[in-house]
Amino acid sequence: MPKAKTKAATSQIYAVVGSDESEVKRVATGLAAELTPPDAGDFGLEVIDGAADNAEQAAARIRSTIEALQTLPFFGSTKVVWLKNANFLGDTPVGRTASVQSALEELSDLINTDFGSDVIFLISATEVDKRRSFYRSLIKRAEIQILERLDSSRSGWEEEATEIVRNRAQKRKLQFDDDALDLFVLLTGGDTRQIDNELEKIDVFLGDHVTATAVPRVDVDLVRELVPLSRAGVIFELGNALATRDLELALTLVRRLLDQGESAIGILLVAIVPTIRNLLLAKDLMERHRLARPRAPFQFISAINRLPAEASEHLPRKRDGSINAYALGIAAQHAHRFETKHLIEAMQACLEANLQLVTSQLDHELILTEVVVKLLG
Repeated sequence: MPKAKTKAATSQIYAVVGSDESEVKRVATGLAAELTPPDAGDFGLEVIDGAADNAEQAAARIRSTIEALQTLPFFGSTKVVWLKNANFLGDTPVGRTASVQSALEELSDLINTDFGSDVIFLISATEVDKRRSFYRSLIKRAEIQILERLDSSRSGWEEEATEIVRNRAQKRKLQFDDDALDLFVLLTGGDTRQIDNELEKIDVFLGDHVTATAVPRVDVDLVRELVPLSRAGVIFELGNALATRDLELALTLVRRLLDQGESAIGILLVAIVPTIRNLLLAKDLMERHRLARPRAPFQFISAINRLPAEASEHLPRKRDGSINAYALGIAAQHAHRFETKHLIEAMQACLEANLQLVTSQLDHELILTEVVVKLLG
């Protein structure tokens, strides 16, 4: 998400860049409104569309920007020149062409000189090749905001996404229950555009219930009803149903995944086994190291981080080598519902189910149903 701003010696040049397209557009739009003189009228902001279809068009847009920067504002005021949504700054076929690079060199030369305090330059783009001289010119002269999209494969993305959702929900006067917040974060995956869209949908739905003294609460049922349930969401919901011992919901979700074309072995290994394993690991950590049941996953993450290295070396890891602590934190909230012996037996049942799925002709839904019933029945 947003990195710290890089502020240059002069602040007449601004850049908003990064892979988070929704945030880049939002922040750049707000910045343009902030920088435009309120008394300049229609002459205070000149926008050049940077979304070019080809190299010839891109070079023309760059030269239009140069011309706008060299043209003094009307009536002696200040004007903002905004090169908006530039799509030729990245390592793309259009961006690599000689004509575009030549035009960008001209723009770099202008940026590196003082084109006057009465003209403000703003540029926004979602893809920028940081190896190019143009970007180096921006680094030296511009105040830059870098807005990168969250990588859901990287450890810790859930914490960042949770803070984003919580802050934006507060601005809309929405208050999430803890379980609802966890589910919402997973379903939106840290995508700020989807976060905003789904929050708006919830806001509109609850709009009639907002009062000056009461903040409407968003619960799990409302999130399930309004936010699209993706494959990842169904898998999460199945794991959550197992952890909360909701047998009816768990069986319904198993059937839904099978109806969506998911393989039985995939459901077993991606949803059921990890849930039981995390419950067993969390319960063992809590008993062995006297860890309290957390009210939120992040509390358990902090507890794990305080343990000696040898106490966590057996825990499952993500692709980057870090502990998948968020999943363990969720498991720790529900581990009290199960006995250790029961969880060990459930793991054994998963092994038997695995063998049946690959070696027998038994009905796959029946095999998965037996595992779920053995765990929750």
